[in-house]
Amino acid sequence: MISPRMPTNLLPARTISPVSNGCAATASPSSPSVAARPRRSPSGVQSVTGRGKFPLAAITLDDYLPMRSTEVKNRTSTDDITSLRLITAVKTPYLPDGRFDLEAYDSLINMQIEGGAEGVIVGGTTGEGHLMSWDEHIMLIGHTVNCFGSRIKVIGNTGSNSTREAVHATEQGFAVGMHAALHINPYYGKTSTEGMISHFEAVLPMGPTIIYNVPSRSAQDIPPEVIVAISGYTNMAGVKECVGHERIKHYADKGITIWSGNDDECHDSRWKYGATGVISVTSNLVPGLMHSLMYKGENAMLNEKLLPLMKWLFCQPNPIALNTSLAQLGVARPVFRLPYVPLPLEKRIEFVRIVEAIGRENFVGQKEVRVLDDDDFVLISRSLKNIITFFLSLQHMPKPVEDSTGKRMPRNSTVGSRQKAATIGGDRATELNKLMLDHQIFALPRAGVIEYAPKL
Repeated sequence: MISPRMPTNLLPARTISPVSNGCAATASPSSPSVAARPRRSPSGVQSVTGRGKFPLAAITLDDYLPMRSTEVKNRTSTDDITSLRLITAVKTPYLPDGRFDLEAYDSLINMQIEGGAEGVIVGGTTGEGHLMSWDEHIMLIGHTVNCFGSRIKVIGNTGSNSTREAVHATEQGFAVGMHAALHINPYYGKTSTEGMISHFEAVLPMGPTIIYNVPSRSAQDIPPEVIVAISGYTNMAGVKECVGHERIKHYADKGITIWSGNDDECHDSRWKYGATGVISVTSNLVPGLMHSLMYKGENAMLNEKLLPLMKWLFCQPNPIALNTSLAQLGVARPVFRLPYVPLPLEKRIEFVRIVEAIGRENFVGQKEVRVLDDDDFVLISRSLKNIITFFLSLQHMPKPVEDSTGKRMPRNSTVGSRQKAATIGGDRATELNKLMLDHQIFALPRAGVIEYAPKL
């Protein structure tokens, strides 16, 4: 039954809750940087004093059911996030058919924990969240929390250029237990400064949040006035900043927690410009050395030693080099989801030399680093489900029957079903194999299961 409309002047104000991670919370009215800002109303309820008006749905506030939990067990406070110095933007490994290789993923997370990483970004740019379905994305966040949530902070990348999608994904991420969310500003379909503020205000009530500013990918800088405007929110944990040292110093001077998003600048950002730490790609490979870089004081010698590796990792857009290197180290299978492809041979050879210079013992994994051939890599362009559906449909499609003269007979001709079945089971199998080759698909029998994957 639909409740009658409620006059907007009777809507009560929402106040902040000290409990994070999915509990109902908004900015405190007493927060100096937010006090003068217009209030936000729940989704579907008209804004009373806000910039612009949202549609008033035929509901009362009692009917509005936010998908949030009020349980406090195992909850993470914003302070628990702001204290992290080394957070790894972790890679997502794949099986030959393109599904997640959870065994390799779990091993990589364990190596991060052992190396001193205190948090992981799941499904970020490095983890290729943009190449995942949301089902895959939320599943991987939940899996990480379930297996490692008591040993490392799990920060789910639930950002989107669609505010509605970001809200929905963030609700789901906190529902499966992630400790914090990572949110980028709307990309491609860029918005205004006011639009950015509204976008972040829509997701901040759900739990601890890190804002991610990377103009080279989003094509739009998050200006300092946006960060200052939302800095009073209890769930505002800080910013992953990729603009550079001066921007980091600007925020640090204002008491805003800031992580460097550039590995090659993170040492100086940490020790000279006030950054709390780094959200790192390089720590996928050398977590112990990156931990030392963030915790053991200025160390120009170690920084110089790591710079060739850091620069190599970004010789092409991330995560191409990282994916290539983890395959060369034997930590992940050499499987790429397109549009990513491995680095060329000369860069693979260069990586081996870099590993030798730094010392193999400092890198993750136990196998010797090696140069992989082009044929060792598998590129994935279709989902397993689509591939199997396609070939099963071919397998069950009757081959046109020919008469004694070689002329094709109509499909409704009076040919025994036994002859049709023999055609499908005989010549059709050969034709199916040919089609598989034509479509660059190969079959890998394993324990009686056929796995299909694109062939390089």
